[in-house]
Amino acid sequence: MNKTADYELTVIVPVYNEEDNMEAIEKRIGAWLPTSPVKSCVLLVDDGSSDSSLARIKEICSRNPDFYYLAFARNCGLSAAIKAGIDAAESRMVGYIDADLQTDPEDFNLLIPYIGEYELSMGIRANRKDTGWKRMQSKIANGFRRSMTGDGVTDTGCPLKVMLTANARRVPFVKGMHRFLPALFQLQGAKVKEVPVRHYPRVAGKSKFSMSNRLIGPLQDCFAFRWMKARWFNYEIADTDTRR
Repeated sequence: MNKTADYELTVIVPVYNEEDNMEAIEKRIGAWLPTSPVKSCVLLVDDGSSDSSLARIKEICSRNPDFYYLAFARNCGLSAAIKAGIDAAESRMVGYIDADLQTDPEDFNLLIPYIGEYELSMGIRANRKDTGWKRMQSKIANGFRRSMTGDGVTDTGCPLKVMLTANARRVPFVKGMHRFLPALFQLQGAKVKEVPVRHYPRVAGKSKFSMSNRLIGPLQDCFAFRWMKARWFNYEIADTDTRR
């Protein structure tokens, strides 16, 4: 039996070479769990780390009954890690937070109440603590993405999201598609809610992002999304006898 079925929310935490952040992940997310408005668990997804991250993940899960893990055989990227977590989760909702903890797990409590009226609730990073260069790249990428997708979302890159699992599983994940979650939800006819959340500077580990995957890659991916959007379809079953 998949133990995530015992929970209302599974929080996916992709991990790639974050050995210096693992203690903070255990403490901060572990401290949030008892305060969650719904019964919640954590799913750590090791994306083929080459440091001691996986060993530390296994230690965390061995002493915390609400922590679970998946481990990739090799590095596959952030979109794959999120997708694997969504596929594995059997809770009604799935959440997502980055392992760098530049967003606060306590702010999941701001997002969870909107699920039901909305299929996706997500953060907007207020008073971002990144460098001016990073903020400028994100501003350019977000502006271009909004013009290409028409999703109207302010901060698609905010790594704090809560989704209905049924809708998340319908998202066609390919490399880079984690940046387009709001737009991909909207293609399903789903509604998206943005909520201001806190943001902190990275205090441990190293960023996995550069200009190529923060700016150039997302701009290229916008054209892939436009191709997908033009070919997207939804259907509704009117009648069936498959359950007789």
